Amino acid sequence: MAASNVSAATDFTLMGLFSRHTGPHLALLFLVVTVFTTGLLGNAILIFLIATDSRLHTPMYFLLSQLSLLDVGFPLVTIPKMVADFLQGENTITFGGCATQMFFLMLTGVSEGVLLSLMSYDRYVAVCHPLHYQALMRGQVCLGMVGASWFSGALVASVQTSVTLQFPYCASHTVDHFFCELPALLKLSCADTSAYELALSVSGVLILLLPLSLIFTSYGHVLGAVLRMRSAEARHKAFTTCSSHVAVVGLFYGAAVFMYMVPGSYHSPQQDNVVSLFYSLITPTLNPLIYSLRNREVRMALVKATGRADLRAKRRWPVMLPLPGALL
Repeated sequence: MAASNVSAATDFTLMGLFSRHTGPHLALLFLVVTVFTTGLLGNAILIFLIATDSRLHTPMYFLLSQLSLLDVGFPLVTIPKMVADFLQGENTITFGGCATQMFFLMLTGVSEGVLLSLMSYDRYVAVCHPLHYQALMRGQVCLGMVGASWFSGALVASVQTSVTLQFPYCASHTVDHFFCELPALLKLSCADTSAYELALSVSGVLILLLPLSLIFTSYGHVLGAVLRMRSAEARHKAFTTCSSHVAVVGLFYGAAVFMYMVPGSYHSPQQDNVVSLFYSLITPTLNPLIYSLRNREVRMALVKATGRADLRAKRRWPVMLPLPGALL
C-alpha cells in the first residue's frame, strides 16, 4: 500500500520567485538578470587580471582566483534556469535536473566555505610569519589547499545528493523554492527523514563551524599582530586586505548559517527564497567588487589592462590628421 501512494512522476515543479508577467515582476526579473550579468563579468575580469598580471601571481591572488571561479559557477546553477522558466511559463524540472542542481550547489557552496577558511590561514601566515611566507605558502601548498576545497565539496555533494534522492517522494512534487535545495526537497518525502535531518544538522555543524573556527582563530592572531605594528602604513595595508576577506566571509557564512543551522520552523519558505537568492546571486556579485575596490594591486592591474586595450585600439585604428588644404 505504501508503494502505491508514491507518485511515479519523475518531474518536480519549482515555485519560482516571480509567478506573474506583471510590471513589478518584470522589473525584478530585469534587476536579477542585471546583477547576474554584473557578477559574471566582475568575476571573469578578476580571474583574467590574476592570470595575466605578473604582480598578482601570489598565493593570495591564486586562492582569490579560485574563489572567483566558484562565484561564477554558483549563480550559473540556478539563475538561468529560473529566468528561462519565467519566460517560458514552465516551472518543471526533471529528476535528473534536480539532482544535478543539488550536486553542483553543494559542490560550489562547500568548496567555497573551505576555501574561505584556507584564505584566512594565508592572511595569518602573511601577517604573523612574513619571513616564512614563501616557504609556508609555496606552490605545492596552494595547490593542495585548492584541491582540498574542491575534494571536500565533491565528497559532501556526492553523499548528500545520493542519499536525499533515495527517499520516496509523494504525489506532491511541488518544491516551495526557486531551485532544488536539499531542505526544500526533504519536505516532499513520504518517508521519515528525521534521522537524516539530524545527521544533516551534525554535518552542517562540522562543515560550517570547523571552517569558521579556523577563520576566527586566524584573524584573532592577525588582529593581535596588526595592533602591535609600529608602522601606520603597514597597519593600514594589513587592515585593508584582511577586512575585504572578513566582509566576504560574513556575507557567505551569515546566509549559510541561517539556511542550514537555524531550524526550519524558525523561517518561512519566503525567507528561504530571499536568503538563497542572496547567497546564490548577491554574494558572488559583491565579492569581486569588495576585493577590487579595496585592493590597490587589483585596481592597478585593471588600469594597466585597460591601458593596453586602449593602446591596441589606437594602433589598429590610427588617428587620421586632416591635410593642411582641408583646413582652408
